[in-house]
Amino acid sequence: MDIYLRKTENPTAIQNEVRVILDVLAIAAHPDDVELTCGGTLIKMADMGYRTGVLDLTRGEMGTRGSPEIRDREALAAAKIMGLAVRANANLPDSRLEIKEEYKRAIAVHIRELQPKTVILPYWEGRHPDHYIASKLGYEACFIAGLKQYPIEGEPFRPFKILYSAAYSPVGPTFAVDITEQYDRRREAILSYPSQFIPVERGEKVFMPLDRLEAEMNLVASNYGRMIGVTYAEGFIAREVLQVDDIVKMPVRSI
Repeated sequence: MDIYLRKTENPTAIQNEVRVILDVLAIAAHPDDVELTCGGTLIKMADMGYRTGVLDLTRGEMGTRGSPEIRDREALAAAKIMGLAVRANANLPDSRLEIKEEYKRAIAVHIRELQPKTVILPYWEGRHPDHYIASKLGYEACFIAGLKQYPIEGEPFRPFKILYSAAYSPVGPTFAVDITEQYDRRREAILSYPSQFIPVERGEKVFMPLDRLEAEMNLVASNYGRMIGVTYAEGFIAREVLQVDDIVKMPVRSI
């Protein structure tokens, strides 16, 4: 991994030693969210030679288990497994995300700095408020990052494509990415967060213990895989119609 970015004290500026322009940036509320929802796809894109990155909006400081420092270390370990070029953290308040100008600015400056062609956001509905608020914050930040007169550092930039992870959402995906070859490494990246999934003391409860996590990982990835005729896949939603130029070479059988 080339660089691990942290938010500066100035929310409208980022200073980093090496400029990294990304092909794909995944934005999510907490460390480990990306690993669970689109980690296999990020690994696959890195395997294909694309520069990938993650922007965690918070450090997960309101979580029952672990600490921000522990989760920082776990996030960095997972980033190395996924082959990320960048892992950044906007250092916004965990469990207190809301649609406000300050938060959009903090994300938009990362968008201008990293210039991702494709951005992956969480689905816009969900159980955890931080998740669906992160989706809207990410979208609005991508938009304002392209406004020339918007008062933040950097040249105006707007991503070309915004996708939404369909994982754990009761919706059908627009398309799915085959992650069969990346599945084991995705699992390894997820298990880089023992503070969240592995009990430290006998009898200690976690929201999703390791055995249940394994089962849900298999179920969701297998379900998306079944939809496209592979073993494991991750599903995504695009709001716009996708263009197909060659209907003879379209993958996935109809009958």
